[in-house]
Amino acid sequence: MELFKHIEPTAFATVILPLAMPKPLTFHITDELIPRVKFGIRVEVQVGKGRDLYSAVVIGVSSVKPDYATKAITQIIDDEPIISTLQLDFWQWLARYYSCTLGEVMNAALPTNMKLSSETRIVLNPEHNQDFSELNDHEYLVAEALTIQKELTIDQIQKILGHRTVYPLINRLLMLQILDIKEELQQKFKPKIVACVRFKEPYLSDTEGVTMSAIFDQIKNSDKQTNAMLAFLQLIRQQAQNQPVVRCSEIYEKAKTVDLGVLRAIEKKGIFEIYEREVSRIGGYEDELIVDPELSNQQTKAIYDIKKAFETKNVALLHGVTGSGKTRVYTDLMEKAIENGGQVLYLLPEIALTTQIISRLEKIFGDKITIYHSKLNAHERVELWAQAFGGKPIILGVRSALFLPFQNLKLIIVDEEHDASFKQQDPAPRYNARDSAIFLASQYKAKVLLGTATPSVETYSNAQQGKFALVEMTERFGGLQMPDIDIVDMKAETKNKTVVGNFSSRLVEELKAALGRGEQTILFQNRRGYAPTYTCPSCAWTSECKNCDVTLTYHKFTNALNCHYCGYTIKLPKECPACGSKTLIIKGFGTERVEDELKIHLPQARIGRLDLDTARTRTQHSKIISDFENKEIDILVGTQMVTKGLDFENVGLVGVLSADSLLRFPDFRASERAFQLLLQVSGRAGRKHKQGKVLIQAFDVKNLVLLDVQKNNYVSFFNREIAERQEFNYPPFVRLIAINLKHKKPDVLREAAKVFTKLLRGRLGDRVNGPATPLVEWVNTLYILNYLIKLERDTAKLTLAKQIIEEATHELHLLEGFSNVRVAIDVDPY
Repeated sequence: MELFKHIEPTAFATVILPLAMPKPLTFHITDELIPRVKFGIRVEVQVGKGRDLYSAVVIGVSSVKPDYATKAITQIIDDEPIISTLQLDFWQWLARYYSCTLGEVMNAALPTNMKLSSETRIVLNPEHNQDFSELNDHEYLVAEALTIQKELTIDQIQKILGHRTVYPLINRLLMLQILDIKEELQQKFKPKIVACVRFKEPYLSDTEGVTMSAIFDQIKNSDKQTNAMLAFLQLIRQQAQNQPVVRCSEIYEKAKTVDLGVLRAIEKKGIFEIYEREVSRIGGYEDELIVDPELSNQQTKAIYDIKKAFETKNVALLHGVTGSGKTRVYTDLMEKAIENGGQVLYLLPEIALTTQIISRLEKIFGDKITIYHSKLNAHERVELWAQAFGGKPIILGVRSALFLPFQNLKLIIVDEEHDASFKQQDPAPRYNARDSAIFLASQYKAKVLLGTATPSVETYSNAQQGKFALVEMTERFGGLQMPDIDIVDMKAETKNKTVVGNFSSRLVEELKAALGRGEQTILFQNRRGYAPTYTCPSCAWTSECKNCDVTLTYHKFTNALNCHYCGYTIKLPKECPACGSKTLIIKGFGTERVEDELKIHLPQARIGRLDLDTARTRTQHSKIISDFENKEIDILVGTQMVTKGLDFENVGLVGVLSADSLLRFPDFRASERAFQLLLQVSGRAGRKHKQGKVLIQAFDVKNLVLLDVQKNNYVSFFNREIAERQEFNYPPFVRLIAINLKHKKPDVLREAAKVFTKLLRGRLGDRVNGPATPLVEWVNTLYILNYLIKLERDTAKLTLAKQIIEEATHELHLLEGFSNVRVAIDVDPY
């Protein structure tokens, strides 16, 4: 009987799962796995009552048994850690500060292919007699496919049947015991393997003289083999290393008539060896490097001031006007950091919008720099993760690059620090990359440089108060003048009937003049599509989304109505669905309509458009920018994409078509965002050889924000804005936490809000504002109510408030009927 005595486990591992669980779980380690389990590796674990398997990251090993029954770790995935203790500290800080779970941070931090999950695979039951005569057509298709492919995923079955609803069918086949379920953890990452070719001995060590003659004697009867050999010799001579790597594909490309069969024939003669080699999916820089231009006096002084500031402060703000040469300052500081063996993280708000900066940095740093962005595929992300772990000197990336496993981080540059794209909106963690970068740098004892022409109010306030160092560049590089900015009175133009479509007569004149001088123009309209509203003048019907409380936007190119919130699309109706009228009209205008009207008024102009519709991929974006840079486009129309990261020497005119729409938004940051956008887009004019011109069309021409933009006066804007923030109790004078509640049923949401409000106000009092209905109260079939909590700038009170919110959320979900109410917490909303 002693043989059957239960043996208590002696070793336990605490792990993080990529799930929104309140705290990490603990699993016991079987004796045979004890020597291999350590911090930072991934292990396979089974979670819940089902058979779902997940990969989890080990964050602690202990002999202390938790006060609940533990399951065993089923398998080890890694031999070496994939994260460091510093990364775990960073994850824990993000979870605490942004009020989310450690699992949600892990889910955001790790590349997809490093987050393994159980995939349900369907197999034939080996005990079934495979008599499928009684099955219907769909059931027979699945069963027959399994006799050929042995196993299928749910996704594959959906594709075979041509529809997504397959669970009832699978359940029936399971009940008939025709199918079985195979559960296993799928390792998604696979290294990229390519076929390569090299000489075999004795040719490997002696490829000159008599030996080469012998080689060609063996292949002289085959023109294809001779061509393959000539191509191979040419390729190895182009490579400088002692052991050149020649891919089979390179030979195919150089010798057009050669294929694998030709190389195999040479291999059979004992000359070649065809072998497989693992290669990186991330291409290296192969062009010639350039030398950075000489520093101007202003740039030299800025670098000196920054270095001096870093002696006493960890964060510096570089406030430089558009075109002042901030990037040259960055490259000098980057060179100094990597010369000392450090790593540099260069953060940009949106990688697809910064093609020119990427190109410039690659030409300076070559293979020392690698790019981390959203367009990388899953395998490339894993490889880049490994590069960062291996000490890659410079990583240029978007906000998620913060999660990479740096070894010796010395400098973080946050370019365009004011940009809202640095703030993650959904899902959690809803972090601000700028603020998170400052914490990350403190872990590595690194420095942070924030750069922009239009600092956020909070950042500039921190600099004014001495928390950050402030370094300013007030002149454009090369002594170029700031653009001449005029505000066009659209109210007067409308009254005088001089408006041409959506253009003022003044803008049309300037467009023609710019074309006549051979100069290019950028036109900014902060709305894509053709028109925002499609309506019936007879009964006032308006096209609305079936999932959201918004009107559908008309897109002329696709002749469809699209929702920019949930993606819902319908074909353009030929008549009014309400009254049957065939006279439907469009109201308002977007970039597509602007492009269309320009072709009518300026038929000789070559027009391009840069928005989310025309530049969905990085390749499409790069093509448009390249065409504009090569002067193949005269007028570039675009949304916010044209306001960032563009530097063209031939732009003489910038036009803003509807400035009022930027200012009339119900948000305390509306003025700040409008000022930043308008000043940034204005900065695209006249950046090289001459002063540019900017025309801003507006109805409210006396708006103080517009006047500050016209004078390029950031300090005036800041002083007025900071006074209003103080008067109405907004950041930087208070801390904000935004909360939204969502549910499919409005009555359930209202009742839940009553309970939630009572729970919050009972402990936070009048700091709680709301619930309020947002501007768009129904999105993707969910109704929304918002709260805004204003807190004193006190760390202890902020921590307590987050704890109260989490407890209120937990209590709400325990009540009957409210468990499905979604609660999203956003600390420091932006």
